[in-house]
Amino acid sequence: MTQIEGCVSKMQTELGDVVGYTLPLGDHTVTLNPLIGQRLRFEFTGVIQCVACSRLTQKSFNQGYCYPCFKKLAQCDTCIMSPERCHFAAGTCREPEWGEANCNIDHFVYLANTSGLKVGITRHSQIPTRWIDQGASQALPIARVSSRYLSGLLEVQIGQSVADKTAWQTMLKGPADPMDLAAKRDELKARYALEFTQLQDTHGIQSIHWLDDQRQVDITFPVTAYPEKIKALNFDKQTTIEGSLMGIKGQYLLLDTGVLNIRKFGGYKLHLSY
Repeated sequence: MTQIEGCVSKMQTELGDVVGYTLPLGDHTVTLNPLIGQRLRFEFTGVIQCVACSRLTQKSFNQGYCYPCFKKLAQCDTCIMSPERCHFAAGTCREPEWGEANCNIDHFVYLANTSGLKVGITRHSQIPTRWIDQGASQALPIARVSSRYLSGLLEVQIGQSVADKTAWQTMLKGPADPMDLAAKRDELKARYALEFTQLQDTHGIQSIHWLDDQRQVDITFPVTAYPEKIKALNFDKQTTIEGSLMGIKGQYLLLDTGVLNIRKFGGYKLHLSY
C-alpha cells in the first residue's frame, strides 16, 4: 500500500486523447489516471495551510486562503468572479502591480460545452486548463480582447443569451450532448452586432478581435462510470473520505461513494492511501 501526506493543491492537467491528471500533495505528486478502478482513502489531518502565505489557519476562504490574505490579495477580490466590475479598471485595485500584470492584458472570451452551452473568459496561459477545470467536453475561443474588464463586458452581453456558470451536478452526471460551437458563435455575433460595435467604439476598434478561424477543441475525461446521484464529499464534515475511483472530471474525483472537489480544499493537509 502506498501512503503519501501533504497539503493538497488543485489537480494539474494535460490535454491529450484523454485528459491526464496529477494530484499535488505537498512535495509529492500522484499520477491519478492509472489509479482509476482502485480504492482511495483520504484522511484530513486537521491542518490547513494558506495557499498564498503558508500560515496555518483554522478556516479556509476562497479555496485555500487564510482570512488576512482573503481580505488583502487582489486575486481574492469580488471582481475576479465579476470582471465587468474590475477594480483595476476603476482605479481601486488592492494591488495595482498585480492588476497591471494580470488584468491589463489580453484575455480570451470563449464558448464551452460543460453542462450545456456557457460563455467564459480566461488568459492565454490558462488555455486549455480553464476549460478542463470546468469539465468542458468542447471549447472554442471566440474573441481576443485588450483587458480583463472588457472581457467581462463582452461576457455580460453574451450572458443575456448564454449561461455564464456551469451546473456542476449536471456536468458530473455525464458528457454534454455535442454542439456546433462555431455556429453558436456566429449566431451570437449577429444577435449582438450593434452592442459589440458600441463596445469597440468606446474602447477602440482594436480592443476586440474576433477569432473566426479557431478550431473547436474536444476534451475527453478519464471516466469509466458516471454517478447516478451526486453526493458532494466534504472534509469539513467528515475527516475520512474513501471509495473506488470511477473517474475524474473538472477538478472532481468521482468515487463510488460520492464526488470530491479537490480545488475546494486547497491547503488542507491530507493523508492518502491506495
